[in-house]
Amino acid sequence: MRNLRAMKGLWEFGAVALSSLSQAWTARWAAGKYKMPSYPQTYAEALYCTKNSESLFDVVENCRQDGRETQTVVSDLDGTLLRSQSSFPYFLLIALEAGSPLRALVLLLFSPLVWLVYNFVSESVGIKMLIFFSFAGLRLSAIESAARGVLPKFYLEDMHSVSYRLFIACGRRYVVTANPRIMVEPFLKEYLDVEAVMGTEIQATSGGYATGFVASSSSGVLVGMNKRSAVKNFFANETPDIGLGDRESDYPFMSICKEAYVVPSDEPTEAVPKEEYLKPLIFHDGRLACRPTPLMSLVILLWTPIGLTLAVIRIAVGLLVPFQWAPFIGILLGVNVTIKGTPPPTTKTPTNNNNGPGAGPRRGTLFVCSHRTLLDPIFLSVAAGRRIPAVTYSISRVCEVLSPIRTVRLTRCRDVDASTMTTLLKEGDLAVCPEGTTCREPYLLRFSSLFAELAEHIVPVAMNIKIQLFHGTTARGLKCLDPIFFFMNPAPSYQVCFLEQLPPEMTCCAGGKSSHEVANYIQKVLADSLGFQCTNFTRKDKYKTLVGHDGSVPLTKHHQRNRSVGC
Repeated sequence: MRNLRAMKGLWEFGAVALSSLSQAWTARWAAGKYKMPSYPQTYAEALYCTKNSESLFDVVENCRQDGRETQTVVSDLDGTLLRSQSSFPYFLLIALEAGSPLRALVLLLFSPLVWLVYNFVSESVGIKMLIFFSFAGLRLSAIESAARGVLPKFYLEDMHSVSYRLFIACGRRYVVTANPRIMVEPFLKEYLDVEAVMGTEIQATSGGYATGFVASSSSGVLVGMNKRSAVKNFFANETPDIGLGDRESDYPFMSICKEAYVVPSDEPTEAVPKEEYLKPLIFHDGRLACRPTPLMSLVILLWTPIGLTLAVIRIAVGLLVPFQWAPFIGILLGVNVTIKGTPPPTTKTPTNNNNGPGAGPRRGTLFVCSHRTLLDPIFLSVAAGRRIPAVTYSISRVCEVLSPIRTVRLTRCRDVDASTMTTLLKEGDLAVCPEGTTCREPYLLRFSSLFAELAEHIVPVAMNIKIQLFHGTTARGLKCLDPIFFFMNPAPSYQVCFLEQLPPEMTCCAGGKSSHEVANYIQKVLADSLGFQCTNFTRKDKYKTLVGHDGSVPLTKHHQRNRSVGC
């Protein structure tokens, strides 16, 4: 039945598209013109059908930005607030992250046809094609999740610096766009403080699935006079102070604003610096590390089978060769490991008689690492030249079985975890990532303080990575694939920097410091070494932002028994 519904939907879409194409080309053939505005009558009414219509609006560079705090601005998105005029990369991200690689491949294969229709036939039909190929059959919740967790990073990196500064200078901000509202609204409201988004509404079933069509109860795709109608209906008797657009289909809504400015499409503009973001970007998700333009998407598509083969070889070699050889073998396979500082020697004797009479067994060194990927403890062991066990809050069974080092799961029950870590430290050295989850951006999340109460010898280790195509972490996808995606990059790089061991006066045992003081101190030391910023965000904050839950992982029966005894 699902296949029949999909075939029926595809047939209906094809019929609508062919009908629209036929009508558009017939009109153009009769007019004897190859390319003309899609809405000649409406443009005539608005007096924007002449070749020099853009001269009626000043360019955005000439608009003053001061004194706009109480004014209202209405802006288009693609080509106006964003530097790129094409929304294809963002539709492809939705198709990939909310759908599947197969859906993204289908969209990529049809992209030349979509481009031809969009540019030479009808902007509205082109948008409808993008919506159908990207959205048809997807859960609305999956689309919203990808729009909230994946798209903001790419939108922020694509912001037009001139129009952005004018936009945020205004006190009341609104956006009118041909893109589906469900796709752009999370970013615009969260990162640009937009009060309302007027976008294309998509059709959905009663079960919460997108059909791939535009909602029949709406005004259709918001281009041309549909944008003008949407703005007029929203503001009623009020007139917006400023209108921003970049193309002819924006002129109708711009004409009803008190001031209107055009963003030139032929002038290259720098992106907005990160320090000018209204809200810093700390959390984001998705597998792709670069914006998937059609050309870059083709590069990724061609590289994927090569990268997958290379990842399997890299992982297999890493499991088989001794750790002392790993950095040299890695260079041959394109994996670079940069080691700074000197790791402390391993703890060879189980006791320490230098602490006076009655001294207990000497605990091993605790390596406290910043957390970039699940591979941090493995590359720590590679840099140290020996296998160092690691504790983790959540790791897939596949990664646990394939790991070349010993991994021990924690339960998030303080007493049980303290007992586990104490036992491991009595056996030797141990690695821990007290952030509890990875962070991709140059920020450190708040450190859990438990480790500081248990260790006498603490060595901070600054971990950082460089990637080209794929992220080796995920909040929404399968975590067992994280190492594979990391090693699929053409030349992944790990940087491991061993810092000085904490002086005794900065520890809980010898210095009498509280565990929170020690944890905050180490967080700052690592942040200064990496050039990162410290935050108070936690694992729960990350997962609430990206996927809507706290990121808890169900415990095994063994851990549940331990929790019932210890807690």
